[in-house]
Amino acid sequence: MSLRRYQALIDLDTTELTRLLTDADEQARELLATLGFFNPELRWHHDQTAAPNGSGHLGQVTLEVQSGPATRVTQVQWQWLGEMTDHPSGVALQAIIEKQWGLPPGETFTQMAWDRAKTKALRQLLAEHFPWGRLAQSQARIDTLNNQASLTLAMDSGPAVRLGELRISGATKYGAQQVERLARLAPGQAYRQNDLLEAQQRLVLSGFYDSVFINLEPEGQPAQAPVNIELKESLRQRWQLGVGVRSYSGPRLTAEHTHHSLPGLHWRAVSRVAVDKDLQSLGVELLAPPDNSLWRWNTSAQLQRRQQVDGEISSQRWRAGRIQMGPRIDRSYFAQYDVATQQNNSLGAVESFSGNLAWTWRDFDSLPFPTRGLGLGIEWGAGVSLGPVQQPFVRWLAKGLNILPLGERSGRIALRASLGSVVIQDTQNLPTTQLFLTGGDNTVRGYAFNSIGVDLGNGQIGAGRYLSTGSVEWQRPLRWKGAASDWETAVFADVGAVANALPLLKPQWSYGVGARWRSPIGPVRMDLAHAQALNKWRLHLSVGFTF
Repeated sequence: MSLRRYQALIDLDTTELTRLLTDADEQARELLATLGFFNPELRWHHDQTAAPNGSGHLGQVTLEVQSGPATRVTQVQWQWLGEMTDHPSGVALQAIIEKQWGLPPGETFTQMAWDRAKTKALRQLLAEHFPWGRLAQSQARIDTLNNQASLTLAMDSGPAVRLGELRISGATKYGAQQVERLARLAPGQAYRQNDLLEAQQRLVLSGFYDSVFINLEPEGQPAQAPVNIELKESLRQRWQLGVGVRSYSGPRLTAEHTHHSLPGLHWRAVSRVAVDKDLQSLGVELLAPPDNSLWRWNTSAQLQRRQQVDGEISSQRWRAGRIQMGPRIDRSYFAQYDVATQQNNSLGAVESFSGNLAWTWRDFDSLPFPTRGLGLGIEWGAGVSLGPVQQPFVRWLAKGLNILPLGERSGRIALRASLGSVVIQDTQNLPTTQLFLTGGDNTVRGYAFNSIGVDLGNGQIGAGRYLSTGSVEWQRPLRWKGAASDWETAVFADVGAVANALPLLKPQWSYGVGARWRSPIGPVRMDLAHAQALNKWRLHLSVGFTF
């Protein structure tokens, strides 16, 4: 109110104060009306004796408010205009908008709720088939005597729109055909706002484009409205160098080179090198351009040397197959050759060949900072061990993550679990890379990476055929001056077990506290965990969200 803004003045005269008091009464009633109180009782008191002598102030003003009953909505009347009245999906959309209306009869009428409900209804209209719809008229009639509100809305859908030609700009290095395949916006298909958003996300996630903007041509014909796609292509080659630290192995150096279009082949090639005290790896991956169904040929090779609790393991993994990656679902099938040599193993190099399927489904509200949602992943493979003894085997692994919101101030609960097994007559004939180990930043915190396995005696740990892990974590945002900050606290408990027989699965527990930071490069996790079996604390640091 204006009265509050002039409170600090010491030269305010009586005439000006009287005018301010008159304006303040009207302003207070208008403010209360926006909250649904149209019949308040306001009593103003001006005590001139409350001002200290010689201060120049005109005393103290007190306002007593009796808000009266809140105004409630009694009816909502709809009027529908445009092509949606005769369109099959338009009639269904009308029913959905009316059913999900944010200010139904019985609710308290406020200006904020009224504006929010209209905005939501218009967004629902524009999301499906009718991008040029509008709110033609809206009226809230207030019965101040009975504290009732009657709402009337007229929604004009405009014409039903279908997509027309793609107008692509900025596609010089990688061609317009690749853009069309990734966008998957076929001329003639009905307009859906989500289709354009998913197309934009597919193009960005492909790695070929630094920025993508997709919009419907506003002056296009409803039957075939052109779609504008504006691109900024990534550089053909990119080097990425990194210096970091792992909580279990110390300093780490990484280098990555990406070539988006190999001469002659036009496949993307990514080469990676990583070196730290416990792990040295070299990998190369080749990825073909997508076909019309977004499937790509994919081949890769990885050489690795890892220092584990039970000695050093040198391994190779060669893979070839096809992959389909999307914003919510990833699919792949591939053939894989593994060979591993473990120190102190008399069998020498152990080899296997397998065919594999993998499927991942994600339904999170936002990435890389999800606050709710569900993720599921399944891997399945069948093959045969190579060498003097050949034995068939089957390997499967299932994992899940469920993030449950508890409220704006209470944060969320994250539940994570995984189960896996390998079916083979003798695990000694299988490379350890096909078996299971657990422990570390993203599995069972408090334990070193892959330090939970089968007890071989003499302090040695080996990989096993059965895996089970679980985790529950309470993530709560930290607030600063009433607003949520970029920091969160976490309290968690983890458990994991690996064995060669189900009755021998012995849970290894850990628990601890942590902090989360929404950094510009993704979520940063800092966890201090206590391993119950070892009675030791361990600090874990990690960056990013993956599922």
